[in-house]
Amino acid sequence: MVLYKFLILSFFILLLNPDVYSQQYPNAVVDSLMKKGINEIINQKYDDAKEDFSVLNKKFPLLPFGKIYLAATEIARSYDLAEEFNTDYIEGNLDEAGKQAKLLIEKDKNNVWNYYFKALADGYYAYFQALNKNWLPALNNGMSCISGFEKCLNLNPRFYDAYTAIGSFKYWKSRKTEFLHWLPFIDNEEQRGINYLVIATNHYSYNEYLAFNSLIWIYIDKKEYAKAVSLAQKVLTQYPGSRVFEWGLARAYEGIDVKKSIDIYYRILNYYQNIPGLNKYYEIVLKHIIAQQFYKLGESKKALLLCNEILALNNLSDYVKNKLGSRLNRVKELQLELSK
Repeated sequence: MVLYKFLILSFFILLLNPDVYSQQYPNAVVDSLMKKGINEIINQKYDDAKEDFSVLNKKFPLLPFGKIYLAATEIARSYDLAEEFNTDYIEGNLDEAGKQAKLLIEKDKNNVWNYYFKALADGYYAYFQALNKNWLPALNNGMSCISGFEKCLNLNPRFYDAYTAIGSFKYWKSRKTEFLHWLPFIDNEEQRGINYLVIATNHYSYNEYLAFNSLIWIYIDKKEYAKAVSLAQKVLTQYPGSRVFEWGLARAYEGIDVKKSIDIYYRILNYYQNIPGLNKYYEIVLKHIIAQQFYKLGESKKALLLCNEILALNNLSDYVKNKLGSRLNRVKELQLELSK
């Protein structure tokens, strides 16, 4: 189940002053709305993104793009703010987009965009199901997504969004089955996956930021922290304040400069604390992470203070408690250790 989780989440864990616009939809209005809306997702301007994708869907109702990214915006917003998902809205848009993509493929089997629509809808559906721990549909749609992107590359080797999804898949599949690499029919494709992602980051595509994010976390997984820091900093020059990349930067600095990682985690915490009406999920998660970093540095008083602040929080909703899982117990364990 851990393997399935990484295979699915690696798709999502996929627009930086591009020099070559190698992948853009041929209709200028569609292309413009796509670029604008995706940039707004990256910058956490979810209402603006939803408005752009609603316009896209109204102007081009037979095109799956609008529906896919209305769902993607809702997923990103809910995940970023730790809110309950609007499941009917997300699944409804993705189901309709998938049906439209199938019809488009039937009409024109040589158009790479038609397969891209289907792969994208499958990918977001897989990611959404994985977030909800529905592993079987997540796996099925994830495999369908990868198959669709492979078809895109067969039709057009310069279709760089495909490199993002396939590269992430190859790396994490190999990473989580490395104990089987002695078998003759099990290939280690970690480096090939990385190579695919490097290709994706060097060429424009609508979801290029996902390639950067995926590569950052792969470098962290490989303990190549300096590479992860450099890449995250590069992206943040284009998207300052993007929490997606701030998280990666903070985690990478844990392996280089723990004090620096603490500073960045506090910056992320400040972002969340300034969002009106937000629940306490990320406050708890971030304070726990920061407490663990202080513990590494031997600064027990600071770590204990954060644990006490977390455990003093009252009136947490059942949703937040369920989402936190065992974290509160781990905070209590750390508090006990620090109190000795």
